[in-house]
Amino acid sequence: MTKSPDYQSLIDAETWAFIERTAQFYPDDAVERSIEEQRDVYDTMCREFFNGYPQGVSANDIDVPGEMFGVQCRHYRWLTTDTEAVVVYLHGGGFVVGGLESHDDVCAELCARTGFQVVAADYRMSPEYDHPAAFDDAWTVYQWARQAFDKPVVLCGDSAGGNLAAAVAHEARNRDLAVLGQVLIYPGLGGNMDTGSYLEHAHAPMLTRAEIEFYADIRTRDPAAKLRPDYAPLLDSNFASLPPTIIFSAECDPLCDDGRDYRDAIQAAGGRAHWYRETGLVHGYLRARHTVARAKDSFSRIVSSVAALGKAEWPHA
Repeated sequence: MTKSPDYQSLIDAETWAFIERTAQFYPDDAVERSIEEQRDVYDTMCREFFNGYPQGVSANDIDVPGEMFGVQCRHYRWLTTDTEAVVVYLHGGGFVVGGLESHDDVCAELCARTGFQVVAADYRMSPEYDHPAAFDDAWTVYQWARQAFDKPVVLCGDSAGGNLAAAVAHEARNRDLAVLGQVLIYPGLGGNMDTGSYLEHAHAPMLTRAEIEFYADIRTRDPAAKLRPDYAPLLDSNFASLPPTIIFSAECDPLCDDGRDYRDAIQAAGGRAHWYRETGLVHGYLRARHTVARAKDSFSRIVSSVAALGKAEWPHA
């Protein structure tokens, strides 16, 4: 039996304050509520952490056309549109909650601190839309961004969005539509849920193994779909020729080992990949980047990683 970690010593006081502040917005019966009610709870919580736009950032909503479905997106600019690359950002939320508002200030800050234009995608979510709807929308936005801006694209996403970013990178590799780089933030990539961090941190604050199982089931109940790389990038049989990849995992997160395993798979195939295991942090720590020193430091590393990849530089020896 896996011994439970001592979270009181692993997690510092600032992070506990963030966890407790987050919990204030979740009623005891949150998981039993309807999907719409769960989305309302999540959106209310995200608004509480909203930090506004940095000076010089502007944004407008656009509709990206697709073969069958258009995708609403938000386009962020900082002072100039003459930048080396464009960032496509895919939000987290278990493929069930979140959207353009939940990660609005994150994208605005990423835009200001890198100087790159950012396009955030409001992809279709479950359970209204079964997999691969979210992936299809992410792929649509990636293709559109390459053509519309005529610039290389860096993919970035957190949690479920990290999964989508990696899945798009694999598809782009397969179609010879090269991604410049990808930055994945505490992504769930389809690792083995019966080993490692999935068991060690099964009852971690902010995200549990049971919640991951819930999101996996609601995303699709088709067993065959769960075996495809566009659902679980770690299940791909080919990790060669993927873009330079930088992954950030929270130590106290069931998904932690997915980042390590993805790095190892890319490196074993001869590619460039680097993994950060962020000490004492929990899933969803992006919202803590202004109140928790560890999260602030990690966000600075995330920004630096996006900035380097967008300039076709590899920041690790």
